[in-house]
Amino acid sequence: MDRWGKMAFVKNLFESNYIQYASYVIRSRAIPDIRDGFKPVQRRILHTMLENDDGRMNKVANVVGKVMAYHPHGDSSIYTALVNLANKELFIEKQGNFGNMYTGDGASAARYIECRLKNITKDIIYNPKITEYVPSYDSRGKEPVYFKAKLPLVLIMGAEGIAVGMSTQIMSHNAHEVIEAEKACLRGEPFELYPDFPTGGLIDVSEYKDGLGKIVTRAKIDASNEKKIVITELPYGSNTESLTDSIEKAAKNGKVKIGTIQDLTSDTVRIEINLPRGVYSKDVIDSLYAFTECEQTIYCNLLVIKDNMPVQMTATQVIEYHAKQLQQILHDELVQEASELNEKLHLRTLERIFIEERIYKAIEQMKTEEAVHKAVIDGFKPFKAELIREINSEDIEHLLSIPIRRISLFDMNKNRKEVEAIKARLKEIAKLLKHLAEYAISYLDGIEKKLDSTLIPRRTQLTNIKTVDVKSVVKRDTPLKYDEKNGYLGTQVSGGQELMKITPYDRILYVRKSGIYTVTEAPGKVFVGPDLRCCSFADKESLSKILFTIIYREPETQYIYVKRCKISAYIMNRDYFFAPDGMEVLHVDTRKDFEFTLHYVKKPRVKILSEKFQAKDYLEKSLKAQGTRVTPKEVQSIEVEK
Repeated sequence: MDRWGKMAFVKNLFESNYIQYASYVIRSRAIPDIRDGFKPVQRRILHTMLENDDGRMNKVANVVGKVMAYHPHGDSSIYTALVNLANKELFIEKQGNFGNMYTGDGASAARYIECRLKNITKDIIYNPKITEYVPSYDSRGKEPVYFKAKLPLVLIMGAEGIAVGMSTQIMSHNAHEVIEAEKACLRGEPFELYPDFPTGGLIDVSEYKDGLGKIVTRAKIDASNEKKIVITELPYGSNTESLTDSIEKAAKNGKVKIGTIQDLTSDTVRIEINLPRGVYSKDVIDSLYAFTECEQTIYCNLLVIKDNMPVQMTATQVIEYHAKQLQQILHDELVQEASELNEKLHLRTLERIFIEERIYKAIEQMKTEEAVHKAVIDGFKPFKAELIREINSEDIEHLLSIPIRRISLFDMNKNRKEVEAIKARLKEIAKLLKHLAEYAISYLDGIEKKLDSTLIPRRTQLTNIKTVDVKSVVKRDTPLKYDEKNGYLGTQVSGGQELMKITPYDRILYVRKSGIYTVTEAPGKVFVGPDLRCCSFADKESLSKILFTIIYREPETQYIYVKRCKISAYIMNRDYFFAPDGMEVLHVDTRKDFEFTLHYVKKPRVKILSEKFQAKDYLEKSLKAQGTRVTPKEVQSIEVEK
């Protein structure tokens, strides 16, 4: 194989393996399945706990070890996923320290904490009779492809995940509101869903866009005491440790004025901020929202696995999908139950005829198994119309296994009542199958009653949040200095002359002696040369007030030109030259009027060797225009009025 053939082989091998890897990460690790809302590790945890559920608490370490039979990615990832799933407080009952979502403290080691399934878990996700199973990775066991979830768990629990080339950010929603939305969907009524977080806080959903937009979330702050601010609820994505750290950092950088801060959080959030003398709550609130984690913007992306592919959906589409899925699951359960009841009814009918008509007497004289089977079949021929289906060998074995004691004590009335109950249930199932939507709504009503202790009112308050403009809150109190001796400009320059007060968010224009000008963010320390000609804010209002006068010389002819202009547009961190290319800038000025003197080159016929001119005599032009030639004489030097 030549060089190019080897390169092509490696390229194809890489692309093939990369696609397989990317597909695995997307479908089998990072993105939840819309059908049950779980990632594979979560599904395997619940499957293991369902298999081993005995109603007693189990050590988390024991559960993790058993899950490894299905999830070959190490105990650490399983333990973390189990703790996170338990903290959703929907499926798993906890005992011990599972961490604190308010403070960010982690859970105790797996050997110290215990868990077990809640009773509601089986009602929501478990039905092995209609669930599809596949062999585990080592073929020693079987695991579900997905659970037959009867609630849109992907919305209730929320999810975060980063895959190859894509990510998902699904907000959690209030379980009660999700159930009510699904019931409304089944009734054909309109509904709306908005996120709800366990940490509470405030949320603006004006740009939520049904799960594909963004939300603005804030901490809940009590500022009733003008000298103390108390944070009582956290914004989504924060804990008390990260929040206090952000406040302390903002205070250290001079963006927020506080005295002391104390984290008194236990079962509820309480962060107390005491203010220094002369500072009041109303002066600090906006700064907290602008410079700390008290306000955050979260971008949502409801990406799920649907039909084995990553698909972006809205919350409404998820509810509609699950409303159909719930009806299908209930249909399958009813059909499965009807099949089992028909089989049970068939057996009870066989038992009644077998005993009531004394068919068992016909087999007493038979000496071979074939003769026995034939006698049973012949005995049922007169009653064929009463049978639900044909008799098979399994039916015969069932009849022959009935003990003599049971035959002698056979209760015809009991059998008749059982048959009537089965037939009544079959009629009920037939009726339910014709009204699946109504049945689904009644089922959701039942789930809500069972979840009564788990369902809690909305914790996150919906409100309209007017985002604080950072630039309007921060004060211009950082000195911008210029060290003329060393040629440095910036907020980190020690010594030198203070030019003005700025903020970290200001854009600064500085013009060098050479005629080069630049606009940057507030500079820390930048070299501009020993003769800075101008330094100003680069906002439109400031630039509109500055009229630049540039005096430059053409090297070949020694002619002098004057150009007067204003800066109207720029690109950040890019050097610009006032004069045309190849020209020599002699002077840059920002005064509206000044006098300058030109000294001409000495020549035999030149009698006047110097002349004075006024800058105001020259008209303002555009920034890209050529300058106006002052005189057709060659200029040796220029002298500008100070």
